[in-house]
Amino acid sequence: MGCFQSKTSNVQSPDDESLAADKLDPQSNAEVVDAGDGVPAFKEFGLAELKAATKGFSSDLIVSESGEKAPNVVYKGKLDGGRFVAVKRFSRQSWPDAQQFVAEAAGVGKVRHRRLVNMIGCCAEGDERLLVAEYMPNDTLSKHLFHWDKQPLPWEMRVRVAYYIAQALDHCNSENRRIYHDLNAYRVLFDEDGDPRLSSFGLMKNSRDGKSYSTNLAYTPPEFLRTGRVIPESVIYSYGTVLLDLLSGKHIPPSHALDLIRGKNMLLVMDSSLEGQYANEDATKLVELASKCLQFEARDRPNSKFLLSAVAPLQTQKEVASHVLMGLSKTTVVVPTLLSPLGKACARMDLTAVHDILLKTGYKDEEGAENELSFQEWTQQVQEMLNTKKFGDIAFRDKDFKVAIDYYSKLVVLMSVPSATVFARRGFSYLMNGQPELALRDAMQAQVCMPEWPTAFYLQALALSKLGMETDAQDMLNDGAAFEAKKQNSWRG
Repeated sequence: MGCFQSKTSNVQSPDDESLAADKLDPQSNAEVVDAGDGVPAFKEFGLAELKAATKGFSSDLIVSESGEKAPNVVYKGKLDGGRFVAVKRFSRQSWPDAQQFVAEAAGVGKVRHRRLVNMIGCCAEGDERLLVAEYMPNDTLSKHLFHWDKQPLPWEMRVRVAYYIAQALDHCNSENRRIYHDLNAYRVLFDEDGDPRLSSFGLMKNSRDGKSYSTNLAYTPPEFLRTGRVIPESVIYSYGTVLLDLLSGKHIPPSHALDLIRGKNMLLVMDSSLEGQYANEDATKLVELASKCLQFEARDRPNSKFLLSAVAPLQTQKEVASHVLMGLSKTTVVVPTLLSPLGKACARMDLTAVHDILLKTGYKDEEGAENELSFQEWTQQVQEMLNTKKFGDIAFRDKDFKVAIDYYSKLVVLMSVPSATVFARRGFSYLMNGQPELALRDAMQAQVCMPEWPTAFYLQALALSKLGMETDAQDMLNDGAAFEAKKQNSWRG
């Protein structure tokens, strides 16, 4: 059976106030909102929870590469709900003020974007200072550029990295987060789809550790060497060094690269493994952009809007997925042969079809529930329950999923006997509201109500797929199909 089945008896009620997606952070007095797309709302974690997630900060789970010289370590962790996360553990001296650390982390946690590795939490207990972010399974830009195993990063992927990181920086600017500390090839990571993302850790004001720039001084913005301060234009300079990395496939000191560019020796800058993959004029444009970013005077460098306008036209294979360009294998779900229409819709993540089937099925899988309600209709409480159910069903039918969640949540409290269908409908509504973790919890609650109900397993598979947990999703599809077969065999008997 799937890995979540044995845990259902310990699941908290989704109505628990601690699960609300929108809350006020006690330290920052700022609203922390769910980011959608399966990214949970920012929260404060307990130290025990993060210790458990990282198996006591096991050295086997360290994921930061040797080039990251800052005095902190990044671990791969797995939370109770099954989500994989990156946990960054700072040195004890980095953030002496716990309240300031939490406030800063919560501020960064509100800067959400599909081109960022989004921050989802922090922990400040005793001397411990930890940040929690989405886990990126496909290594860093440094690994793919400098330490590749099978193939060098192709030209089109390098252009995509330059564009996506420019998008991330431009979004940070729009959110008034114009300072990014030590932008380099280790700060760019690749998600499960092979798309490059910029680590949100670099948005933290972590200069207290004396390592605002952990790379060689040759790559440090001139103004930082003069004043020890980072300014927004410093980020553009660092972007220029990343462009050099992308063009050359190696770490070239900016001063040396600028000498080559001024001497019209552009080909000496370019990675020889890229020969034949790009038009010379496109390469020239990126080299010239790098030169602009690396200007000695900060005022002479372009802004993030200019970066976007310069790199966007150079993309020529937008329709090709990043994991295909990079030659990465993606986990594919092998769909069981015996699946109901609902199971097939969940397997292919066809949310419209899932909604239609749930509507048509209604409550018929819960035999006797409707009759019991009708018999007790004369009591005021049951009348209130029937009205709440009616309004919830209307909202669900009309795809007003936020309203449906509200009514079904009231209904869960009112009902003396929990309804698997109500949990299933609310779970799907959570999914459509960008909250797959709550959707998973409701699908698990539906399974508690009806332990062999295929719908509960199929909806768990759908939520797990949204959370990027494809292996577990496949297990749930298999479980649903097994109970489907069992039900059909009992009919035949």
